[in-house]
Amino acid sequence: MEKLAEYKKIKGHEITVVFDGWKSGSGDESHSVTGGIKVIYSKLGEKADAVIKRIISSEKKQWIVITSDRDIADHAWANGSVVVSSGEFSEILGKPLRVGKGEFEPIDEEEYESSKKGSPRRLSKKEKAKMRALGKL
Repeated sequence: MEKLAEYKKIKGHEITVVFDGWKSGSGDESHSVTGGIKVIYSKLGEKADAVIKRIISSEKKQWIVITSDRDIADHAWANGSVVVSSGEFSEILGKPLRVGKGEFEPIDEEEYESSKKGSPRRLSKKEKAKMRALGKL
């Protein structure tokens, strides 16, 4: 959380972190802010995955979703968000942070087509979208 708070101070991105409370959480979902980061604990009996999917689906904006969970990644791509793996984001956090803010550019719906066309050496539209997102992080 400390590394994310430092990252937020420098980059200025809105960050939401969701933790599991399904085994030992309270009866209600809880929200708090720590170091400028919105922290959500899922309620008892609800996994963090369900909360993340609900946020992605209900708030109609393009998210950069940091996850290595294939189910969440598929859901994010299907809802117009871009997915960056946890490992890739961890590498970004490990590098010295540079000052600068960037706006995330919306991606056209046609970039989510499932059929592959064109040269196999070229990046897919999803990979291009991910590279743009990584450039903003």
